[in-house]
Amino acid sequence: MDREVMEYDVVIVGAGPAGLAAAIRLKQLAVAQEHEVSVCVIEKGSEVGAHILSGAVLETRGLDELLPDWRGLGAPVTTPVADHHFLCLTREFAFPLPSPPQMDNHGCYVISLANLCRWLGQQAEAAGVEIYAGFAGAEVLYDEAGAVCGVATGDMGIGKDGERTANYAPGVELRARQTFFAEGSRGSLTKALIARFNLMAGRDPQSYGIGIKELWEVEPAKHKPGQVVHTIGWPLDLGTYGGAFLYQMEANQVAVGFVVGLDYRNPHLSPFEEFQRFKTHPRFRRLFEGGRRTAYGARVLTEGGLQALPKLSFPGGVLIGDAAGFLNVPKIKGTHTVMKSGMVAAEAVFDHLKAGTSAPEVVSYPERLKGSWLWDELYRVRNVRPSFQYGLLPALAYSAVDTYLFRGRAPWTLHHRHADHQTLKPASAAAPIAYPKPDGVVSFDRLSSLALSGVAHEENQPAHLTLKDAAVPVSVNLALYDAPEQRYCPAGVYEIVRDGEGGNPHLQINASNCVHCKTCDIKDPTQNINWVVPEGGGGPNYPNM
Repeated sequence: MDREVMEYDVVIVGAGPAGLAAAIRLKQLAVAQEHEVSVCVIEKGSEVGAHILSGAVLETRGLDELLPDWRGLGAPVTTPVADHHFLCLTREFAFPLPSPPQMDNHGCYVISLANLCRWLGQQAEAAGVEIYAGFAGAEVLYDEAGAVCGVATGDMGIGKDGERTANYAPGVELRARQTFFAEGSRGSLTKALIARFNLMAGRDPQSYGIGIKELWEVEPAKHKPGQVVHTIGWPLDLGTYGGAFLYQMEANQVAVGFVVGLDYRNPHLSPFEEFQRFKTHPRFRRLFEGGRRTAYGARVLTEGGLQALPKLSFPGGVLIGDAAGFLNVPKIKGTHTVMKSGMVAAEAVFDHLKAGTSAPEVVSYPERLKGSWLWDELYRVRNVRPSFQYGLLPALAYSAVDTYLFRGRAPWTLHHRHADHQTLKPASAAAPIAYPKPDGVVSFDRLSSLALSGVAHEENQPAHLTLKDAAVPVSVNLALYDAPEQRYCPAGVYEIVRDGEGGNPHLQINASNCVHCKTCDIKDPTQNINWVVPEGGGGPNYPNM
């Protein structure tokens, strides 16, 4: 069958906060300037919000600019931050630290970002945006000159053997004058675009963190709505970047999570196990005892900051949101910044389309960003995350000097020296880590956790996790690093399986477990694992995350 072709002025890949903010802003400009722009958003999740996972504490600056009457419109932003604690943990104790000014949460709200995106999707559709959930962007389309001219969604009904089944339906070509890529961290199409247009030339290697989150319902007597806690220190060692968050929401809900920088060195480390171990700390265990987990998930964060931003425009399209990397790491917030990136891109692209120029690249988008509050905010914190490559204590000391003495305007810029996949030590040179067994009260195993993610994939489809060389997992990863994919994956996707006598090891990929966090695509030491989109609608189905 031939693929159906649909044409728009703008196609946006990804219905996260950046993509939806861009779509809404385009339609606002169309009304204000009486110049119609057709906008389509595609989303690989089964619904808008199904794949959205974040802490989250919301700074409303981006939302204020996009929809000033968000309160009157019923935005699910209702729990103001009441108090904030920044703690350094040892195994038994929690020591309060002064909160850096970037962590000021005055006027912020504890929210579910998934629910905010669902609401933003409603606002976008009311403005005339077409949103198609359950359709994964699987291929970038190029015109004769090599410029991006849209995307194609993946075919449906392809069996594991690569043959068409009785349910086969071809993908759809969504052609556009400009295409926005808002896939979030390590998007598969974005990765291809970065390679094709050499968008990382002259930039630092991008840096990521894996964030693992649970939603709990706790006993009412223990609930303090609006309380925000961040921690550093235990259970991580002093050379590993990361920490925990606890955000108390409405209705006796607590969002708890743990972030580990993917530049960690010890191949024996398991981010999932570190998270489970964190919850056993005496300061927090009592909060969870007597409660119940209601949801679980994981997602990577793009942490590289300003010096690791790729080139943001190219012929026929732009990168926005976490696909590029606008997280303010020391602030531990990124929703307001990714929304702003989408709005600035929308304004630049709208003017470009209205002018009718034949130039395929919207070069004014990155230029306008540099004149916005977003650029200034990221510039002032650019040195904080890379300082942690020298260890926790030196980084805290440096960050205090950079923040309080230079106010973020030091006459130098620190750089990320290595990509995350280059940092692992050989297993023989790293200290083994003995993780305790889960107690089933506050700590749990992967598979019982995975059951709370709502993950589901069509079983009869080609695996969306592929190996460039099937021999590498054993000959390199197992031999040198003790198969770290078994530990860095938070969903039990990767297993080293042996025969009955313990020999002949091989890697088993349980692709149906995948929660689309992208950790494997980033951390695999030889970059042998390639993550691509599965059939649309597959993956986690996060409620209230």
